[in-house]
Amino acid sequence: MADVHRVLSLIDEIHHTLKWMKANGCRGFEARHSCLADSVAHMDDAPNTPPTSCALTSNILDDTPAMHIDPQDSLDSIQSDIVNCQRCKLAKTRTNIVFGEGTPSARLMFIGEAPGFDEDKQGKPFVGRAGQLLTKIIQAMGLTREQVFIGNVIKCRPPGNRNPEPDEILACAPFLNRQIAVIQPEFICALGTFAAQTLLHTTVPISKLRGQFHDCNGIQLMPTFHPSYLLRSPEKKRDVWEDIKLLMNAMGL
Repeated sequence: MADVHRVLSLIDEIHHTLKWMKANGCRGFEARHSCLADSVAHMDDAPNTPPTSCALTSNILDDTPAMHIDPQDSLDSIQSDIVNCQRCKLAKTRTNIVFGEGTPSARLMFIGEAPGFDEDKQGKPFVGRAGQLLTKIIQAMGLTREQVFIGNVIKCRPPGNRNPEPDEILACAPFLNRQIAVIQPEFICALGTFAAQTLLHTTVPISKLRGQFHDCNGIQLMPTFHPSYLLRSPEKKRDVWEDIKLLMNAMGL
């Protein structure tokens, strides 16, 4: 089943890449048998990658958004494409798809892991206790939720709030990739281990990733602890505020 979702995700990514190529004047590309054979040979030379969630999504999320913008794409069209999504098993257990919300011209995106109980019920991101804390953080920056974009790596709640599985990430990766490409934020704040590791394609712990900017396809990404973690470990709020201050300084706030 995972292979099926992988193929569907790659087909979706190819579709949008070809639309971008057409919009930018491309009328064809080399597809002779010998050229394709060379491409396959290069793929065969590549080392095998373990099937971790980060590795499985790297071939999709590694694309530079600025190079794959479909001029006709928009948040509305992405939401239309996802509204009845049945790409993974989470479709059977969700109440609502949580697409994300905010301005399409946001300089800053907050990206979490996945919707929780409250988000699944309301269809909106970060509306539970952790969401209330995130709202306070955004307000402390001198911003409002309407001035940023808030979303998650995956759009449906995993049962019991478990971690998303690799096939689920692959099913949602094209949608997140398109969201980033359409919004073209200057900054991303990755909330928690899972979001940071997925976006940066690493297994480095969040405790070592936070406190400094990382490059995410030309976007400055600041990892920090997830608000839900702060509810369990309030002593870490000071660390998050230090991360946020670095983000504010870089944004000129």
